[in-house]
Amino acid sequence: MASAHEKHHDYHIIDPSPWPILSSIGAFVLMFGAVCMMRWLHDSPFHLFGFDFAHAKYWVFVVGLVITLYSMYAWWADTIKEAHQGHHTKVVSIHLRYGMIMFIASEVMFFVAWFWAFFDASLFPGEAIQASRAAFTGGQWPPKGLEVLDPWHLPLYNTVILLLSGTTVTWAHHALLHNDRKGVIYGLTLTVALGVLFSTVQVYEYIHAPFGFSDSIYGATFYMATGFHGFHVFIGTVFLLVCLFRAAAGHFTPQQHFGFEAAAWYWHFVDVVWLFLFFAIYVWGGWGAPLHG
Repeated sequence: MASAHEKHHDYHIIDPSPWPILSSIGAFVLMFGAVCMMRWLHDSPFHLFGFDFAHAKYWVFVVGLVITLYSMYAWWADTIKEAHQGHHTKVVSIHLRYGMIMFIASEVMFFVAWFWAFFDASLFPGEAIQASRAAFTGGQWPPKGLEVLDPWHLPLYNTVILLLSGTTVTWAHHALLHNDRKGVIYGLTLTVALGVLFSTVQVYEYIHAPFGFSDSIYGATFYMATGFHGFHVFIGTVFLLVCLFRAAAGHFTPQQHFGFEAAAWYWHFVDVVWLFLFFAIYVWGGWGAPLHG
């Protein structure tokens, strides 16, 4: 006799979960803590309900970060458990893929904003430079008197690194489809190592850059675009590192490995954004300016 709880459909109704509300609280505390920290760094009071929250320094931010990270870990752990329990049917998997596609689409629009700011400043340099507090002169781009980074040095090196990492993550994906566990682990290990190398080179580049964030509109748009991309590389590296641990634990199968697919999609997105950054900001955006070093 069939069980009364036997499922006869492709959908999964999840159990009541505290993680959506807890992650929302964590995100709010994180945002509020960032404001408190900025006020504290600028030695500016932040009065609310009769208390100067600037005195909290960075502690509110740390509390919000801990809540957010724990919510992410617990929520995704529950999702992995649901997959192992067989709840991720074909219909559920399609919806997960739609969710990841929509997330990447939102990230695309996020970077569109930074590209828009960069092109607006570079195509109309007179207005942008006059509005900035820079000591640079002339209605030209880059601003007259500013040295730029050589695009065919470290930026090109980082471009090769990211392209290689896209190849290694694709190798890991094909190995997974053929149930080659060692190939998955080797491919992911190389991809994570290349991601760490990219971040290391970018930090070195920032340390030796001849311009700062607040020096000019060029520096502001440069660091916002490349900095946020670097942050996405860091997130993607962590994403792939988690997949590496899961692959070593035998979580993925050729039939069910959406977690790995999502990480690979995200990494390829990071690769493509970098190609646009390299040609638009490093090559075209610095054309004609004196090279640093």
